[in-house]
Amino acid sequence: MRSLVASKIRELVNEGLGNPDVLPFWVGEPDEPTPEFIRNAGARAIAGCDTFYTHNLGIPPLREELARYITRLHRPTVPDNIAVTSAGVNALMLVSQLLLDPGDRVVEVTPLWPNLVEIPKILSARVQCVTLKFSAQGWKLDLDELLDALTPGTRALYVNSPNNPTGWTLSSAEAKAILDHCRRHGIWIFSDDAYERLYYGDDRAVAPSFLDIADASDRVISTNTFSKSWLMTGWRLGWIVAPETLAGDLGKLIEYNTSCAPGFVQQAGIVAVRDGEPVVAHTVARFRAARDFLVRELNAIPGIRAGLPAGAMYAFLRVEGVTDSLAFCKRLVRQAGLGLAPGSAFGPEGEGYVRWCFASSQDRLAEGIRRLRAGLAGR
Repeated sequence: MRSLVASKIRELVNEGLGNPDVLPFWVGEPDEPTPEFIRNAGARAIAGCDTFYTHNLGIPPLREELARYITRLHRPTVPDNIAVTSAGVNALMLVSQLLLDPGDRVVEVTPLWPNLVEIPKILSARVQCVTLKFSAQGWKLDLDELLDALTPGTRALYVNSPNNPTGWTLSSAEAKAILDHCRRHGIWIFSDDAYERLYYGDDRAVAPSFLDIADASDRVISTNTFSKSWLMTGWRLGWIVAPETLAGDLGKLIEYNTSCAPGFVQQAGIVAVRDGEPVVAHTVARFRAARDFLVRELNAIPGIRAGLPAGAMYAFLRVEGVTDSLAFCKRLVRQAGLGLAPGSAFGPEGEGYVRWCFASSQDRLAEGIRRLRAGLAGR
């Protein structure tokens, strides 16, 4: 445990937490609250005394609603393919506990949210990283490099697409090549799909996914969360899509981790999935406009380079001359009242970069740009 890397995002946030003069763009959280109809569903459930234990895998109405949702977006799915979890982060840990033994080798596409890199290490697995490449066109995957890393005996590939922090998004052709390769070598694909609805690449309602092309029996597991698409970060609700044969094992793991997700939170989840498409559409349109504005403004600042992300809610920008992004971000907090996340929090590949969450109003983003300019001028 002592060898794990502590979250540099949390270190930075703790330094500025509670300071009303800091404009925060450091965590992946929208600036709008959960929609009222979702909040009301949770409140009604509490008022109706839905405060007891529930089924380990989730209440049937939520699993049925999620099965319809996934069937509509990806492929035919039944409730037995789904496990409800106490947050998307909990889903990441559960799947890792399900798949990994000490000494197992896993491959991850980085830069990447630190939780996903450190979780396998908690289980004494060995992590090898394949790094995305940055250019003026944004972040790209070297597919051949990734396939070369996925050698026989590799236990699992971890992929987060759309990616936190870069916004890189796997293409359908890349997903097919990876799936074919992993099938040949018996490698599990662990797909973190937290940002699949926050996709700006084309007219699709969802980012390309392994769930589009994998059979229900393939060694493919998807995790997801209610946090981003339906503005429910504080509710701590997520889900797993896995082969039906793993349901019993997932049920045991959930029992020994959290027992179950709260019933009243699951009731809010039902309403979100069933009635929340207007929320998703509003959020995607709002974030797309915020992305376009922020990236344009960033690239107008000398010494800043930012690609246009195809998905998620972050700009991952290169800052010329920065070799210690944590120190740089701490200085921005102290001197400019601006909260950004250091690129080094996402692995050594992220050093020299800074992550900016653009899930915010244009006025707030414009003020953030002003503070960034002032901070850079004071270097």
